[in-house]
Amino acid sequence: MSDCAQAAVRRVIHDTHGKALHRYVLSLTRGDMPFAEDVVQESLLRLWRRPEILQQPSDAVRAWLFTVARNQVIDDRRSARYARELQTAEFPEQASPDGINSACDKLILSDALKSLRREHRVAVIRAYYLGQTIADIAAHEHIPEGTVKSRLHYALQALRNRLQEIGEVA
Repeated sequence: MSDCAQAAVRRVIHDTHGKALHRYVLSLTRGDMPFAEDVVQESLLRLWRRPEILQQPSDAVRAWLFTVARNQVIDDRRSARYARELQTAEFPEQASPDGINSACDKLILSDALKSLRREHRVAVIRAYYLGQTIADIAAHEHIPEGTVKSRLHYALQALRNRLQEIGEVA
């Protein structure tokens, strides 16, 4: 069978059985969408690797797909990984911000801003701290808008480099 013919057969199988298989697996996994999608994809992949199954009637192909999918879910539930997972309907408490990290971030960023040339620092402060537009900054500084954009670009690049130097950004 040619590649085009195989692709057409695969498309027909997917269109014929894909949605029903996905619903079935979703019900087996109790709504775990990512896992259900993985199971459906793996089931179809196993089908493509077994061309003799594709030669059977559509009902037999469907039954084979559903059986393979069910077995994958069962295998996953029996696995050691699943047994170690914590099953709960409640989410753990979220850590509350203590303010220390925020204060440290502000100090680090302040020092990084001080390392910029004055015109770059002014552009960053006006744009990101004061919320001014490019046009507003250009009017206030009496420079073209393109110059403001250029200053912002080079300022952000310099900030990134500075923060990488001190190990704050990867």
